[in-house]
Amino acid sequence: MGKDENQNAQNPEGVIVLGVYMHCQGCADTIVNHLRGFDGVEQIETDMKTQRVTVKGKNADPRKVVDRLRKKTEKHIHLISPILKVEEKKEQKKEEPKIFEVVLKILMHCEGCAEDIKYRIHKMQEVHTVETDMKNAQVTVKGTFEPKKLVEYIHKKAGKHAVIVKQTPPEKKEDEKEKEKDCEKFNPCEYYLIHPPGLVYAPQLFSDENPNACSVM
Repeated sequence: MGKDENQNAQNPEGVIVLGVYMHCQGCADTIVNHLRGFDGVEQIETDMKTQRVTVKGKNADPRKVVDRLRKKTEKHIHLISPILKVEEKKEQKKEEPKIFEVVLKILMHCEGCAEDIKYRIHKMQEVHTVETDMKNAQVTVKGTFEPKKLVEYIHKKAGKHAVIVKQTPPEKKEDEKEKEKDCEKFNPCEYYLIHPPGLVYAPQLFSDENPNACSVM
């Protein structure tokens, strides 16, 4: 199968729809500039209301278009369509990254401040969506990031102090982690060597034949 035929199989309609966060017209223009003239791309349309970019081109490769935008913009690019077929691999399947939803407490003075925080958080590669709530001074972030690393990232890139108010799934407490470790160490074979099954009758506790028997002085 030739290169063009393989690309057409992945994108038979010649239309690629991407989910990209664009907070201003400058963002939209930058995306268009990065894709204009790219291999197989014939037409580019941006829609800031729906936060979507439509790329048209019969020979445009969806994977290459996504990879290019991720490298050039350092943003999270979500491929909405076409839905690509996953190639079968003999290697062991990797675990899918856990998706977190974190509610942060961040001080925001104005709408411009909120938009700036939203823009900077979106620059983190593992972030999918960001929603700001100025009234309650909260920011809700969803993605495959580690919550603690998100807080560190916000402090470093935005210069803001962020506190985790709520996260889903919730963080495991230290005592729960210790219980899991104890369960992993538990060996049923060792347990039954110490506590053999069956009843032990009272006479056996004082028997001379039992090396572990009690003795009366």
